[in-house]
Amino acid sequence: MAKKDKGEVKTNAMRILDRAGVKYEHFSYESDEFIDGAATADKLGLPHDLVYKTLVTVSPDKQYFVFVIPIDAELDLKKCAKSVGVKSVAMIHQKELFPLTGYVRGGCTSIGMKKSFVTRVDESAKDRAKIYISGGKIGCQILLAPGDLLKTAYKAQYAALTR
Repeated sequence: MAKKDKGEVKTNAMRILDRAGVKYEHFSYESDEFIDGAATADKLGLPHDLVYKTLVTVSPDKQYFVFVIPIDAELDLKKCAKSVGVKSVAMIHQKELFPLTGYVRGGCTSIGMKKSFVTRVDESAKDRAKIYISGGKIGCQILLAPGDLLKTAYKAQYAALTR
């Protein structure tokens, strides 16, 4: 299980991983507000190619989808739409993120959102033994096997998602 510090407060994502018996490590950093994935990786001294970000999209018929991609990559909306079987998707507006998912920008993870949304993880993660994702709040990253992310995120599969 995770490394536990005294006084550690578990996030919803960590509790879900614990219940699923998933082995993970968590890493904390000081931050009171949003910083992007690259700055987070730099703050923790992590290699950029192992750190992934979580993005939420919506289709024209108001279906929501979650995509997990490398922090330095750009989402290809056409590939994303194809991966979930819809004609198109667009990024949701930042102000919609918390009411929809229960997570804030910079602390969003595909594990334990308020509602279950189909999730796709970039196929680049398949080749990694472990990847870093948000732990469910700003200042928290989780290191886990990509296969364990697929087991704990809703209907998660690998797909080609980036340009």
